Amino acid sequence: MTSRIDIIYIFWTCRDKQEAKKIIHGLLDQRLIACASIFPEVESIYRWEGKIEESQEVKVIFKTALKHFDAVQSYIQKHCSYEVPEILQVDIVQGTPRYLAWIAQETALSELS
Repeated sequence: MTSRIDIIYIFWTCRDKQEAKKIIHGLLDQRLIACASIFPEVESIYRWEGKIEESQEVKVIFKTALKHFDAVQSYIQKHCSYEVPEILQVDIVQGTPRYLAWIAQETALSELS
C-alpha cells in the first residue's frame, strides 16, 4: 500500500502545447510519470528582468512518485525552452487509494526499464 506522501504532483509552465506534449511523451517513455494533464491556455502576468510581462502559456500537472522528482525536474530543464522554468512539487495528502496505487504501479516500472 502506498503512503500518501509517496505520490506528488509536479506543476510546470511552458511555452506551448507542442513543447508540453514532447516532454510529456519523453517522461512517459521513461516511466517517470504516470500521467499528465495539460491546461492549454493560461494567461500569465509576471515581472521579468525589471518589466511586467504578459504571455499565453501552457500549464502541465504531472502525477508521479516522490522518488522521481529530481529526474523529472532534470528532464524538463534539459528539454524545455525556458531559461527559468517553473517546476514545483506539490505533496498529495490524500486521494483515492486505487488511483494512488495506479500512479505508484506505473512509475515503479521505471526501475525495470
